[in-house]
Amino acid sequence: MSGVTSRVRRLPANLVRTVFGLGALVLIAGCGGTEDTAADATSSADAAGPAAPNTLTAAEVAEGWTLVFDGESTAGFRGYGRDDMPESWVVEDGTLTHAASSGNMDGGDIITIEEFDDFDLVFDFRVAPEGNSGVFFHVQEQDGYGLWQVAPEYQVLDDPAYIAMGTMDMTRHLTGDNYALHEATERPLNPTGEWNTGRIVVRGDHVQHWLNGVMTVEYDMYTDDWEARVAASKFGVEPHYGRATSGAIGFQDHGTPVWYRNVKIRRLDG
Repeated sequence: MSGVTSRVRRLPANLVRTVFGLGALVLIAGCGGTEDTAADATSSADAAGPAAPNTLTAAEVAEGWTLVFDGESTAGFRGYGRDDMPESWVVEDGTLTHAASSGNMDGGDIITIEEFDDFDLVFDFRVAPEGNSGVFFHVQEQDGYGLWQVAPEYQVLDDPAYIAMGTMDMTRHLTGDNYALHEATERPLNPTGEWNTGRIVVRGDHVQHWLNGVMTVEYDMYTDDWEARVAASKFGVEPHYGRATSGAIGFQDHGTPVWYRNVKIRRLDG
């Protein structure tokens, strides 16, 4: 949970449809529709079965996918606002693991060294009981401001635990939400401790969040509705929030254990 000039671009007529196969993810363009759908498919390149964790199939490589996390090291990452990696993040059993359990946000947020504009990002995640984290995009570091203050967040959470706590309104604060701004219309979340697959698609100012093959929210940044939602949220006082039109991918340290794997991205620029 939880600076650059804004850009206004309109959603193209063609939307993106994603087909999840046995380990392959194929991107095809759909015409004349307003919704994306997910379906199972098997390509000839994947006839032998799904790829091993943190690897790409031949079909994915041909489609332009690259690994953000290689399953063996933290190469390609660094701490937000620093040049090195926070000690709270380690690689264990092929997962990018935040092992700390203090419950405090200890400044251990991490970001990719590489930056992205339009993209399709897929990631597996798993949380411990009362786990809390998030995936951020278009991160541009700002002195004196944390990760959550500058970039939109795909919420990653142990939903049942936080709902049961009853300490705050969890509307727009659950897994798959655009944190604090947009609430999921569907939320096919697996039980705490099991793996889920998240996805963020950004084309211009149009953004989609997906969870386990189902689109949870979609929104357009910088519209009147977007600006009104930001102003009414805790981000209304944040001068840099959501203003960048490109930037790093970020993973949040919220002081609880969380695991990520199979983190891959495909650029959609141009």
